[in-house]
Order: sequence, then structure tokens, then C-alpha cells
Amino acid sequence: MQFSFIKCHGSGNDFPLIDARALSLSDAGWAGVARALADRDGPVGGDGLLLLTTGDEDCAFGMRMFNSDGSEAETCLNGLRCTARLGFEVLGLEQATVRLKTSVAQVARDAELAPGVATVRTVVGPNSVAAADVGLRIEAEQVIEAVVPGLPSARAFTAVAMPNPHLVTFVDAVDEEELVSLGSWCEGAPALIPARANVSFVEVRRDADLFVRTFERGVGLTNSCGSAMAASVLAAGLTGRVPFDAQVRVFNKGGLVRGRASADRVVTISGNATFLYDASVQVDVAAGRAEVPVMHARREDEAAAWRAAVAGLASAS
Repeated sequence: MQFSFIKCHGSGNDFPLIDARALSLSDAGWAGVARALADRDGPVGGDGLLLLTTGDEDCAFGMRMFNSDGSEAETCLNGLRCTARLGFEVLGLEQATVRLKTSVAQVARDAELAPGVATVRTVVGPNSVAAADVGLRIEAEQVIEAVVPGLPSARAFTAVAMPNPHLVTFVDAVDEEELVSLGSWCEGAPALIPARANVSFVEVRRDADLFVRTFERGVGLTNSCGSAMAASVLAAGLTGRVPFDAQVRVFNKGGLVRGRASADRVVTISGNATFLYDASVQVDVAAGRAEVPVMHARREDEAAAWRAAVAGLASAS
């Protein structure tokens, strides 16, 4: 089956993005396409597969996101910005309500992070600090800056659902080996959290900047996870590390976003939605294999604008 797609990224989180509004494929079929196109050893590669889907009476359009292992995520904020940008362009919109797997999201074009960097603002949620909503099988009603019983870590975590599940801990310095070990344990769907969880180690840097490193559910150690950055902003507010309603810069290995959390837990994230190239590809859906894509157009100006923005912001941080 042949697909046209846009290779895109949000804060370094890269995806093939398909306009699927006129396509009919089963969930199992889309899972196969995700395994083919988001395979890092394959001809396209990515942190997952994004689909722009049709809207309904309440939403202008929808988004589905399949991880590289074929599982479907409740949300993906870096991917949502890219999908929203495509939705804006094909429908002639500046803002919209978007249908996600289990919720809806508000999205809008925003002031550029840097010259030439397309930027989209998202209101994140609905979120929750209820342990049950995060998927934790514990007696406590919530976990805010506390050790999680049964988790193989003595660190204090804050558990939030964005609505996908996140465990966030603040550290003096990120230990990637420790992060991967704990994330891999959660990835095994233990009895403590059978639906698995995203795990983030977060450093608070000068001027209340945050640096986030995440082991993403269904992906592994990733350079960027949008919902993890949002979860980290909320956790920083809930634990008093960053004042509520303060705008903070959230860095990761892929780049950065602007974030803000309010006392009533409304989280807003603004970040890039960069299109890298347009291509088409033949996919054996059943086998989950893709052929070498045919390139139609490269968007070198956007890629260059993002590189310049990251270099400038990194030197200023």
C-alpha cells in the first residue's frame, strides 16, 4: 500500500505524518504501518506514526499516534503540534479543537519561538494527579513528591496523567543508566502499573529552566517527549520548584518548548512544528516493512531555522 507523508519533528521528536482523512485501514493495519515507518533501522525512521484524521461536530480534525512498537498512545504533544499545523494548513484554520484517542485538545498558532520556526500552542489535558488515573495500583490517592511503594527506586516521584501516565522525579544530574533501568522495568507492565508509564528525570537549572530526559512508554529513551515536558512543568509547580503561572523554558536533547502551569493544573505548551520533507512510500502493511521512500520536496529552510534556534537558545541557557 502506498502512503504520502510529511517527515516532521516537534522539539526533536520526529515522525512520519500521514493525512489519513480519506484512508480506511484497521487499527492492526495502522500498527503495521507504524512499525514499518517508525523503525529506526528502516528507511524512514521516527519516534512514532502520526495520523491526521477526520473531525466531528465538536472537533475540526483528529489525531492518532502509534508508537514505534505499534501500540497507540493517548496523546503526544510534540506530535500534536505537527498534526495541528497540517490540519491548519489543509483546512485554512488558525486554531482548533482536536479529537484525540481518549480526550480533546485545544491548539492554536502562536508567536514564533525563533525566526522561521512554525510554532503551535497546545492546552494540555485533561490531566489528573489521581494515582488511579496514572494507572498505579497503590492505596494512596495520589503521589506528589513521594516514594512510590513497589517501584524499584528510592527517589521521590510525582505521578500525573496528561492524560497518558507519567512518573516525574527531580534530580541534581540525570543518570541515564538509572533512567533506562527504571523505565525498562515500567515497560515490562508490572503489577504496580500494568499499563506502563513514561518516566522522566528532571533538572532545575538557572532561571527556573527545566531539562527533561525521558524513557517513553513504547519508545524507550527519547530525545524528546512533549507530554513529559508538560508533566514536568506541572510537577515543578505542584512541588513548589517553579511558581504557578510563571513561563518556563523546558529543554531536552531535541530542543525546547515554552511551558506554563496554573494552580488549577491547566498546562500550556508552545513549541515548534517543523516540516522536514515530503515523500511517498510503499508499505507491506501485514509484514510491517517499508521500501525506500520517494522524495518529493525537502524543506531545508525550516530545518535550518530550527538548527539556528536551538544553537542560539542553547548558548544563551
